Amino acid sequence: MNQTIGFIGCGNMGKAMVEGIMKAELVEGDQMIVSNAHPEKLQELSSIYDFYISDNETVAAHADILVLAVKPYLYSKIIDEIKDYLKEDVILIDIAAGISIADMHEMMGKECKVAKVMPNTPALVLEAMSAVSFSKQMKQADREIVWQILKSFGQACEVEEHWMDAVTAVSGSAPAYVFMFIEALGDGAVMLGMDRKNAYHFAAQTVLGSAKLLLETGMHPGECKDMVCSPGGTTIEAVSKLEEKGMRSALIEAMKACAARSKEMSQT
Repeated sequence: MNQTIGFIGCGNMGKAMVEGIMKAELVEGDQMIVSNAHPEKLQELSSIYDFYISDNETVAAHADILVLAVKPYLYSKIIDEIKDYLKEDVILIDIAAGISIADMHEMMGKECKVAKVMPNTPALVLEAMSAVSFSKQMKQADREIVWQILKSFGQACEVEEHWMDAVTAVSGSAPAYVFMFIEALGDGAVMLGMDRKNAYHFAAQTVLGSAKLLLETGMHPGECKDMVCSPGGTTIEAVSKLEEKGMRSALIEAMKACAARSKEMSQT
């Protein structure tokens, strides 16, 4: 890729994307320019990947593709600060929950090239699941550039923009639920006498392997579950207890709350 990628903001999600892109060697260090409210926090990462650290205006002026990786409430302020510095044909990547393509156009004061993206933090290990919607101003060549970026650190899928609240719930925020599940499995193993390091290793690898089995076979999750549940056995006993305690309902309610918050943020 010959374009320069700029990041304004480099918190947890921005850092995961920057590191994923650089690990995948999509661009060289001199094609990546990053700003952050606390630039000293970028020094260690920059020393590894040799990218540029600068201020918001300079990033805006040099970027062919600009990722806005700041909190949603900062978008309007940041866009006001940088919009006069942007290249005419810049591709803007909006990764904030609740900020729509229409919001971006309103803040920019014009219709422009916007990719609305919902990535997740497994980008750090090149295993992100990202959703993307494109503004009508995005030509096919522009879209291909965005696809290259997203696929450099994981998988990506185009969705209708009105799905983004659901995407936030099922993948954007979901790593937190998965980590809680792994932590709970680990705690259970420790309670049963296993040391914590091995407990987390067993739990995490089991989650990884189970997900890979599902993706590679294309089987229904219920079918995969049934493969483990022998009649009158240990697994069905555990599954029965999880059903009793409302595991599925708790997850669904959590996702509904997550999506509702995302929708609420888009209306403020």
